[in-house]
Amino acid sequence: MSSADNFAIAAIPSLLNDISILIAPINKNAVEFAKSLVKINGKIDRKLFDKYQHQLHGLSWYETYIATLNQTAKWAQKLHIEGKFTQVEANLCIVLFAEYLADLKGGIAMTTNEKIRPHELGIEDAVLDVLNNVACKKIIALYNQDLKTQTAQLIKNAHGHATIENTGLDETLDMVRDTFYSFAQDKVTPFAHEWHLKDELIPIEIVQELADLGVFGLTLEEEYGGSGLGKQAMCVVSEELSRGYIGVGSLGTRSEIAAELIINGGTEEQKQKWLPKLASGEILPTAVFTEPNTGSDLGSLQTRGVLEGEEYVVTGNKTWITHAARADLMTLLVRTNPETKDFRGLSMLLAEKKRGTDENPFPTDGMTGGEIEVLGYRGMKEYELGFDGFKVPKENLLGGVEGMGFKHLMATFESARIQTAARAIGVAQCALDLGLKYALERKQFGDLIFEFPRVHNKLVSMAAELVGTRQLTYFAALEKDTGVRCDLEAGMAKLLAARVAWSSADNALQIHGGNGFALEYPISRVLCDARILNIFEGAGEIQAQVIARRLLEE
Repeated sequence: MSSADNFAIAAIPSLLNDISILIAPINKNAVEFAKSLVKINGKIDRKLFDKYQHQLHGLSWYETYIATLNQTAKWAQKLHIEGKFTQVEANLCIVLFAEYLADLKGGIAMTTNEKIRPHELGIEDAVLDVLNNVACKKIIALYNQDLKTQTAQLIKNAHGHATIENTGLDETLDMVRDTFYSFAQDKVTPFAHEWHLKDELIPIEIVQELADLGVFGLTLEEEYGGSGLGKQAMCVVSEELSRGYIGVGSLGTRSEIAAELIINGGTEEQKQKWLPKLASGEILPTAVFTEPNTGSDLGSLQTRGVLEGEEYVVTGNKTWITHAARADLMTLLVRTNPETKDFRGLSMLLAEKKRGTDENPFPTDGMTGGEIEVLGYRGMKEYELGFDGFKVPKENLLGGVEGMGFKHLMATFESARIQTAARAIGVAQCALDLGLKYALERKQFGDLIFEFPRVHNKLVSMAAELVGTRQLTYFAALEKDTGVRCDLEAGMAKLLAARVAWSSADNALQIHGGNGFALEYPISRVLCDARILNIFEGAGEIQAQVIARRLLEE
């Protein structure tokens, strides 16, 4: 397909749509096969679910791939109707579809050394039937080295200030993107690597400027001091700030979680007291959920909150608490009913604390803390916390009713995972930026290394996966904005985006060669930052587990 082949460009969206329709039944067959493995009398058997974990997690990956291609096809059709579907979008779609279709047949990489193959889900024949269809054959036939080389040149020429391709969002969100891209380029990107190497907290001046820009109240209603924008706006902001530095892109996460907890579960008095302060950045929150021996198993949580008179007295330990020293408010998950040993009996406290300093990070009575040194994701720091006689007023029990803590927390998972997917996209885009820049500067054997196919092919694949991951994430955000249950979509977006961020960082570092392994080069930081994305807000394995259970429950 030549760059002048306008008819071919115009035909691509229809072709993608045909393929998205063709592949839809694949996962329906896989779901039925999975049900036959783990259901007894129509109910999921827990032991069987664990026994067939590999297949079930593979089911989640197949569903994620199919959903990604479906949303990409819709995006391409939308751009085509608007007259915005150009050669670069067409080429990237061909690359994404051809590579993902090949993965559907040959096996999807769940991690770098774990693949799920179609015969393990009973869909080998169904996949082969799809790939033998004329639409799939056309896309695969278009995918060759000439197309990849042409796409690399288009990426080089079209690599603008925000994203490689038209994201399909509205003009308001495009303006929001421009604002935060400019902010990141001016205030974050030039300094991020130094903050990382020195393991410093992000300067408080940056935090205040983000507050002034409305980051901490982005999705809150105006009556509570927010901007009243939706989750798609949250995605755009998180993406562009994380493109500069994931630490900055994550500053709003804790405010988003705290606000969602209070919006969904708080009393009106709690909303009036806390939400305006969260939105303005007057108070900085931190999420205090995880314990040393629980991880994702929050039902085993041990930290106690005992009501004594008009105060809860908290005793226990927490770990992996982000931005804890600087925070003013903790959303603190505790067990208020000692008779329970699962999710029941958990409650959420809005626990105030004094903001720490470098000299005295935890000056509040009844609590202590110590820093956890980490590879990346350093701008807010991670801490272990200890509580011994720490007191929280009874009026700060979220919602005023005990035993609702896990339910409150569950209500935040969709937004948190969508926002994490957006952060991962920003990290992946940063990796692509750095890889492309280096490839266009570094010469070997008399040529820019960009000209070598094994170099620019990496950049093309990174860009193509970014196209699909963005559309899946924006779709999940749109579902959330319209009030539709989207835990499945949010989970898939987070699952895929985390893998894409890691593979993009890894490939960008490979483009740097030995220099990528040197601490002075920012890509070394990006690789470390990318690695956390498949762990927090639900590790990849937990995420796949949750997706599979949702699929089998439908």
